[in-house]
Amino acid sequence: MRLNAAGLLETCVFPPAGSAATLAVSGGPDSLGLLLLALEAGLSVEVHHVDHHARATSVEDAHFVAALCDALRVPCVVHDVTVSAGSNFEARARAARRGALPEGALTGHTMDDLAETVLLNMVRGAGLDGLSPMVDDPTKPLRRVRRQDLHSFVDGAGLEARHDESNDDLAYRRNRVRHELLPLLCEVADRDVVPLLARQAEVIYDERRWLDELVAVDRARALGDVDCRVLRGWPRARLRRWLRTRLATLDEFGDEHPPSAAEVERAVAVVTGEAVATELSGGRRLARRAQHLVLENGSATLTKHG
Repeated sequence: MRLNAAGLLETCVFPPAGSAATLAVSGGPDSLGLLLLALEAGLSVEVHHVDHHARATSVEDAHFVAALCDALRVPCVVHDVTVSAGSNFEARARAARRGALPEGALTGHTMDDLAETVLLNMVRGAGLDGLSPMVDDPTKPLRRVRRQDLHSFVDGAGLEARHDESNDDLAYRRNRVRHELLPLLCEVADRDVVPLLARQAEVIYDERRWLDELVAVDRARALGDVDCRVLRGWPRARLRRWLRTRLATLDEFGDEHPPSAAEVERAVAVVTGEAVATELSGGRRLARRAQHLVLENGSATLTKHG
C-alpha cells in the first residue's frame, strides 16, 4: 500500500505534511482514495460527509464513512440535509453540499473529472475559463491522478467503496460524457485523450492568467465607468473579456454565469453604435446613454457588476 501510495503522491498536490485539512468523503472510490492519500501525506484530517437522502442507500453510505473514520481514528462529521426531488436537482444538491461543507474542503476530483468538465463546458459554449477548470484549484489535490489508478489503490487497500448508482444513469449529461463521449473520442483519436485534454487545460489556464494580467486594470472599471468612444478603441478580445465579466450573473445557488457569446456580441454592438440597446438574459437590458453603458434590471438601473 505504501509503495503504491508513494507513486500516487508524486502526482498529488496536497498541502505540506502536518497541515490541517477537511475532506469531503462520500464513500465512493474517489473520495476514499483522497482520504487514504491525505493520511499518507501526513495531513491532520477531518472528514465531512453530506447525506442528501436522495437515494435509499444514502444512510448506509453515511454509516460506512463514519465506521471507516472510526477505524482510522479520523474525526468525522455527518451533515444531514434534505434536497427535494424535482427540476434542477443536481444544482440544488450541489448547492446544499457546498453550504454544508467547510470552506476549502478537499474533494476527490481526478484528471478524468477535469477532462469531463472540459468537454461539458465545451458543449455548453464556454470561453477560456470553462476550458481550463480545476487546473490551479487547491481543493482538488488529485487533479493529476488518473481515476483508474486511484480505484486500484483503494482496492489494494482492501476497502470496498460504496457505489452511487446515479453515476450510471445516462439521463445525466456528465455520465454520457464519461461512458459514451470520452470512450468514442479515445477510439477516434486512437489514444487516451484524457491527458491531452488536461494538458490543453493547463496551457489555456496559463494563457488566461497572462490575459488577466494584461487587463488587470479593467477589473476596477464598472460597466458605466468607461466612455464607449474609449471602449471602441480596445482590441475586440479585451472588450469581449471585460463585457463577459461585467455582464455575468449569479443564480440562486451562488454560481456565476457569464453571458452567452451571442449576448456578448450584441453588447459589443451597443458599444460600437450599431445598436442603441439590447435585451439580455434575466430580463435585463443593456443601453448606451451619453456614450456610457447602463444595465437595467426591471425597474432598477445598474451601472456596476455585482
